[in-house]
Amino acid sequence: MDDRTDNLSVVVHGPGDLRLENYPIHEPGPNEVLLKMHSVGICGSDVHYWKHGRIGDFVVKKPMVLGHEASGTVVQVGAMVKNLYPGDRVAIEPGVPRDIDEFCKIGRYNLSPTIFFCATPPDDGNLCRFYNHNADFCYKLPDNVTFEEGALIEPLSVGIHACRRGGVTLGSEVLVCGAGPIGMVTLLVAKAMGASKVIVTDVNSSRLERAKECGATFTLLIDKESPKEIVSKIDSLFGNKPHITIECTGVESSIQTSIYATRPGGTVVLIGLGKETVSIPLVHAAVREVDIRGVFRYCNTWPMAISMLASKLVNVKPLVTHRFPLEKALEAFETSSRGEGLKVMLKCDPDDQNP
Repeated sequence: MDDRTDNLSVVVHGPGDLRLENYPIHEPGPNEVLLKMHSVGICGSDVHYWKHGRIGDFVVKKPMVLGHEASGTVVQVGAMVKNLYPGDRVAIEPGVPRDIDEFCKIGRYNLSPTIFFCATPPDDGNLCRFYNHNADFCYKLPDNVTFEEGALIEPLSVGIHACRRGGVTLGSEVLVCGAGPIGMVTLLVAKAMGASKVIVTDVNSSRLERAKECGATFTLLIDKESPKEIVSKIDSLFGNKPHITIECTGVESSIQTSIYATRPGGTVVLIGLGKETVSIPLVHAAVREVDIRGVFRYCNTWPMAISMLASKLVNVKPLVTHRFPLEKALEAFETSSRGEGLKVMLKCDPDDQNP
């Protein structure tokens, strides 16, 4: 029997103020399901809201439940829900359009200015025992896909969307800048989509070792070289310049490297978010017809990601390096903040702490 009096939730009240609080549990709306949460990954954005109380223009003005990389079990359905039933295991897509606007009509709902997104002010996230979500954005998990894999579909979707934006296909040669969680899923997706060579760069040698284990053709440790010096090393490893560069750090020098490194007619995809204004060699991109494309989250990726996981085309399990029960959320956030391991996973169900 579910204890519906216990909805322990991880709540940020402002910069440096993270609390465990018991939130009320609400009946699901007509198009919603009530979920018993199982696994929720900690994202860099969650840590940033805890540390700074804001990301850009998104400011924590009232207490907000964190968490958006999540999976759980349906325990109750709203009156209009036809696609899910109690007992279904699901992965949650955290971005739900509030309106059917022009972006929804062209299939790019992630760009809708009115989108609801878990753990983005003023919307609560799902790092809690129980959570309500739109049923159309909950995807049933096959029996051979674990809850943790379901939670990892969110970061995996960033890699899928970035590789689509970059046009990764059979035979592509790809440079991935950054070997954090997003760089790693981008590596996995690029390989699954047919990339013949993938080189991964980072300042952390242990992360590069993990990238090599996950299929990187080459890895390159970045020290204090200039972007052009780094490009020379990349050229030497590749034997030529990559068709596509996917930048996952947001660091200005890395963005510069991405542009210099990409071959004429190629594409640079920017995932990492850093300073609002950066200095880049724009003319160098323009005269070589290097396209620069942005990425904002993802759209239309959950079905593909579930198929990739169910078929074992990608293996995201090694990305989880730390696990904590929900009661130890502060310890989990501190671990993630220190940059230890790759993905820190919180286990929300006190009766089931399994992957």
